[in-house]
Amino acid sequence: MIGALRMSRADTSSSISCSSTEVSSTNVSLQPKRCISYMTMQTLHDMRLSETLCDASIVLADIGHEFRIHRVIVGSCSEYFRILFTTSVPSEKYQLEIPGIPSSVMEQIIRYAYLRECDLTEDTMFDVYAAADFLLMNSLTEHCSACILDRLRLDNCVTIMLFGRQRASKTLQDAATMFILKHFPSLAQTATQDNELLQLDIDDVCQLLADDLLNVREEDTVWEFVLRWIDHDPSKRSKHIHRLMRTVRFGLLNTEYFLDKVKENQYVLASDETKPLVIEALTFLYDLEMISTKAMKEMKTPAIATPRLPHEVIFAVGGWGEGQSQSIIESYDTRADRWIKIPSEDPAGPRAYYGAAYIDRYLYFIGGYDGVEHFNTCRRFDMVLKHWQEIAPMHFKRCYVSVVALDGMIYALGGYNGSNRHNSVERYDPETNQWTLIAPMSALRSDADACTLNGMIYIAGGFNGHECLNTAEMYDPQTNSWSPLPPMLHRRSGVSCAALGGSVYVVGGFNGLIRLNTCERYDLTTRRWTACKEMYHQRSNFGLEVIDDMLFAIGGYDGVSAIAYVECYSPDANEWLEATDLSMMRSAFRAVTVSDLPNIKDYVHSNKENLINEMNEHRHGNSRSRAGIASTSASDVEDGLE
Repeated sequence: MIGALRMSRADTSSSISCSSTEVSSTNVSLQPKRCISYMTMQTLHDMRLSETLCDASIVLADIGHEFRIHRVIVGSCSEYFRILFTTSVPSEKYQLEIPGIPSSVMEQIIRYAYLRECDLTEDTMFDVYAAADFLLMNSLTEHCSACILDRLRLDNCVTIMLFGRQRASKTLQDAATMFILKHFPSLAQTATQDNELLQLDIDDVCQLLADDLLNVREEDTVWEFVLRWIDHDPSKRSKHIHRLMRTVRFGLLNTEYFLDKVKENQYVLASDETKPLVIEALTFLYDLEMISTKAMKEMKTPAIATPRLPHEVIFAVGGWGEGQSQSIIESYDTRADRWIKIPSEDPAGPRAYYGAAYIDRYLYFIGGYDGVEHFNTCRRFDMVLKHWQEIAPMHFKRCYVSVVALDGMIYALGGYNGSNRHNSVERYDPETNQWTLIAPMSALRSDADACTLNGMIYIAGGFNGHECLNTAEMYDPQTNSWSPLPPMLHRRSGVSCAALGGSVYVVGGFNGLIRLNTCERYDLTTRRWTACKEMYHQRSNFGLEVIDDMLFAIGGYDGVSAIAYVECYSPDANEWLEATDLSMMRSAFRAVTVSDLPNIKDYVHSNKENLINEMNEHRHGNSRSRAGIASTSASDVEDGLE
């Protein structure tokens, strides 16, 4: 069968589409200087079907099915056939027997050789890949790889990982493994008896669970999966408990959970090998609770308490603080709960009250204000090369602008040019480096905020030059039109907006009298706004982003001064929790969550050894800072205008 065909060297990544090559009715070259015209190949394919000028046959040995072909066409696409056609004895050059390939698959193989077309489905893509791999058709294996990865999902990621390993495809294996690591919580929760994750052998399970990139917010997710995996076949798997426990970072659990769920577990109690691991974890957890502050400064973070690496980081750039616009860049490592200063400030200078979004490896910064000038200029930061670049300017100067990314485009909505508020909207295409004006909003809006959900753009609140707004509207890119939404519960300027769990959340802002700590959620189904749990801190002109299915409210202005406080909201618990503060008090910036950077380690906490000491200093530092009173800066006056 196909699975028994031998492996070839690893394939490489491909950007070829799964669909058939699209051509016009004229003689168009698919790849100039590299292949002849499509119409010529179509003629040759028709000649094959009518067996005109065919000079060889491929016979499927298992079923005796015969395909008449032109040797030069098939040999040019397959190294396997080329070698046979040029080195075999004469009788074998004209009739080749191929074992183990179904006729439907061979039909696709030959069709691809002639037309570079292959109709792949989920039922055929693995068989076609395996056959192409056996026949040394590298371009077809690349094509199949692209199509397989386009269909990568929770219910087939393990299959694709194992298939990639079997076929020696680093592209498939690495992509599927990373998908499993990123989506592990969802996979672990749905790990029923038939789930492929539970079918993995001990080596694969240990390799996944030990990986720094295993994307778990709480380490108990890992332990509970360990138990579920053993329970799948306890008579054979319980003996691996010691090896599995070494992949779990017990120092990240709380003591009560460890005592109840780990130490007293039946598999742990039944194995003498686990006792040293239990003692090590308990010693650390008790020390963490009882040790003095002075001693903690000398305590190094052990491996069992080292946080894993996140798949997403939050960037916070610039803003207004200490009486002036800023250039500082910080990234937030949600696993270590730490902000990291990035030494890659924009050489063009600082900006505040801008809009921001990201596409691929680029962070875009749109418009803004530096204390003197209102900008129509735009910049982008390459997060891989750490390089800044100027892009095309907007049609209008815009500070207090709302910016989102949708389907590879950047949208800039409303804003303030120093004299007037805008209702105009423009869209930036990174491919052409051009801004295009699109349908305007129904209302003048500056200091509003926007988000995207289900292919639509939602914008809420803002200031029209006379009053803070409680209105909201939605933009449909397909029709280039705006539709009104029901009014919010509160007027909000300097508001922040984000989509989470299929709803639009608006948080904080300024109602014309005070800064707000209130939050509300718009339900797309009921078309109603409902109140959510209030934040601990009132704030406007702050960063709001989603990470780990939680909202993070970052910095801002509380009506007295810029603040550095960060807190996160869990919709499931309807509760706000404190997180680590920014390194400085600032407002008038945008936060952007970026995922799947190849160099994610450049933006996460690196000094893991001293993490315990830092956590202790953070707890005491927060207590001191929250008791103090910060001085008012020049930004407070500017913030109050909106």
